[in-house]
Amino acid sequence: MASTTDVWRWIRNLPSINQWNTNTISLCICSLESTNRSLNLSVIKSLHSQRPQVTFSIFANFQIPISLWTSKSFHLKTKTQEYLDDDIIIHLFSNIINSVLKYGSNKKSPFRQPAIQISDDSSDIFNVAFLNLAFLVCIYEVPQDFRAEFIDSSRLQLASSRSREASKILMRVLGSNLEEQWMRSISLGITNWIIEFQASNSSLTSPSPLFSYTLSASRLWKVQLYCPMVAMSIEDPSTSSQDDRLLFSLKYQQLEGVIQLAYRIIFRENWIDVSVSVDNMRCDVNPLVSDRLMARKGYGTEEKHFPSRISLLLTPTLQSDVLPVSVSKSTDNPIHEVGLEKGLQGSFDPPTSLGLTVTAADTVTMSMKPWKFEQSVHGNSAILNWFLHDGVNGREVFSSKPSKLMLCRPKAWFRNRYSKACRPFTKQGGVIFAGDEYGESV
Repeated sequence: MASTTDVWRWIRNLPSINQWNTNTISLCICSLESTNRSLNLSVIKSLHSQRPQVTFSIFANFQIPISLWTSKSFHLKTKTQEYLDDDIIIHLFSNIINSVLKYGSNKKSPFRQPAIQISDDSSDIFNVAFLNLAFLVCIYEVPQDFRAEFIDSSRLQLASSRSREASKILMRVLGSNLEEQWMRSISLGITNWIIEFQASNSSLTSPSPLFSYTLSASRLWKVQLYCPMVAMSIEDPSTSSQDDRLLFSLKYQQLEGVIQLAYRIIFRENWIDVSVSVDNMRCDVNPLVSDRLMARKGYGTEEKHFPSRISLLLTPTLQSDVLPVSVSKSTDNPIHEVGLEKGLQGSFDPPTSLGLTVTAADTVTMSMKPWKFEQSVHGNSAILNWFLHDGVNGREVFSSKPSKLMLCRPKAWFRNRYSKACRPFTKQGGVIFAGDEYGESV
């Protein structure tokens, strides 16, 4: 596992500006073992202008150095200022976040500077924010001949346990709205990277196919997860479409999920009951590019993946301390209403004809919701399952396929799944399971 570059400590320990031998000081972010090429972060001072200032830059150290990213200019308070103060570091942190967001599709959204207090505890979130920026710079800016090695080096730093823990703290600093934009920007970069490597038939593993983190407070657990669709494995690759526009629509999407579980602890005489119920569960598939680009290169935002089976496994960490696991919901059998209707009609038309008509009819009514919820137990784990069923024939969507005749029709099968009256999804194509209907406990 690659060691994480400590950009924070490097900036904090820079020598006095007046003691620099040159106008530039550099730090190696990552280097290639096969060559002498490296990716560097530089800080450049300019004391000859009317207002002295410093600028940060990421550049590739080739035979001719190539500038890949440049920060805003940060003005020094005086020409005799010796060290970079906290204000410069705070503004650099905001500049890094803004640069990451600009690689996403929502470039015109207002940016609220996150509140950060400069202390030694800020080092990890500053470093992981910078590493995310460096990762995107490698994807978009590094020349193609050397891109793969630089991406691999930076992804190893992002995959470290320290970086992953720091990413969870960074998400809380950003807040929910900026968090979504941040993750869509990162996932767009991962998607472009994977598609580029798939085109060259190269084997690869994504840096973080699934990013998730948890929070717990006030008897509520929250799990937030993100995963670009292109990083998921395909169950049956042979069924993949050859339509380039459809593939564009399906690849440039991201799965975003939120699981909120409410728990309650009851102390018995000889044991403890821990009751867990679904407070709220949301599963959305959102586009990673703008609506305009999706309509130009794809089939628009409505042509997308949709969830058809969701399984949630709850497993205690210490298995030896669990006696039984109980579920509160029985198997939900659909209601069948059977009615028999018979009719007899007769007529006589003398003298040449005799008319006799007999009719009999059986009617069967089935009441079934599009989503069926089941609970089960496997060992000391509770399993919560949601299955989507076709409203026409009642079959489970995950295990059934439309006929070839239905595929020829423009709005066949589930293609109009967001517009029909009894749609099983929201208008945006997601699903929401709330506690009022799916709140049974385990």
